[in-house]
Amino acid sequence: MKVLVAIDSFKGSLTSIEAGNAVKNGISSLCDEVDVIGIADGGEGSLDTIANFLGANFDEILTFDPLFRQIKAKYAYKDDLAILEMSQSSGLNLLKKDEQNPYLTSTYGLGIMIKDAILKGRRNFIIGIGGSATNDAGTGMLEALGFSFFDENDNLIKANGQNLIKISKISDKNILKELKECKFKIACDVNNPLYGKNGAAYVYAAQKGASNEMIKKLDLGLINFSKVVHKFTGIDNSNIAGSGAAGGLGFGFMSFLNAKLLRGFEIISKIINLEEKIKNADLIITGEGKLDVQSSMGKVPSEVAKLAKKYSKKVVALGGAVDESFDDELFNGAFCILNSPISLEDAMKKEIAKANLTKISKQILKLLK
Repeated sequence: MKVLVAIDSFKGSLTSIEAGNAVKNGISSLCDEVDVIGIADGGEGSLDTIANFLGANFDEILTFDPLFRQIKAKYAYKDDLAILEMSQSSGLNLLKKDEQNPYLTSTYGLGIMIKDAILKGRRNFIIGIGGSATNDAGTGMLEALGFSFFDENDNLIKANGQNLIKISKISDKNILKELKECKFKIACDVNNPLYGKNGAAYVYAAQKGASNEMIKKLDLGLINFSKVVHKFTGIDNSNIAGSGAAGGLGFGFMSFLNAKLLRGFEIISKIINLEEKIKNADLIITGEGKLDVQSSMGKVPSEVAKLAKKYSKKVVALGGAVDESFDDELFNGAFCILNSPISLEDAMKKEIAKANLTKISKQILKLLK
């Protein structure tokens, strides 16, 4: 039996490769061949997944966190390709709970990272934009790349969510001249428009620290900015699916950098040649930290399962938890890796999570054989 292990990271516990190797430890003696591949969908872990597969190198640079504090962040590169995760500089994970405020947070740090890569000769970009702390429509990133934003009195405006409502004019006279040579593929797994009840502010700003009143004002800011951008570029991307991703960062990429928004899983699965690997396997083992309704809606487990079913392959999902909302219709089985009552803190400890993955996967293979 040939087994392919393509399991997403267990957030806060194991990387994709660590989880995959834990499964391999449990089943290798029961199989003819076990192939472990890193997998992600554009969110956490995508940078390492792509970089490891391509054999890319890493650069660590000084940039800024969402509140403009200097931090170190890394991105990967190979030849003229740069691979970035916006969460490295503009992610919610970089802020304490009481610091989360999409009025004040900015994607400026991401722009600094892009600028660094450009100045070092990179012209092709893959950027994952999951996990943002921001609602600035990408204005911070654009500011770092040389765009300027002004109010109606020609005063220069600091780019953040709170100031979108004030923007009246845009200037590109100071942008990096190399930008016109660059191509951007953006890993984006949401379909939200820029504004409105299904837009960036109403759907996502609350989890970034916004109150109900802030959400209303942020949405008005996005509406205003889209009108100013339409006047500046002649293009209106505000209703394009994904323009509301990462607090409107998708809109900023499309409108100013001519970027293509693609599903993160689509980008990564093509790079790692996932479909061909599935065709050559007898059993596929996938999963993630928590199997729930989101796992069934375009996340790694369901997308892997769809490819597996395309070739009539057996597919099993493993999770640290299996919520009742999880739809297991695509799977031959879905299993929680826990084998006794345990606290979440303990369950997420690296060695415990590895041991549980190893144990359950061994039992599954024994049953299947």
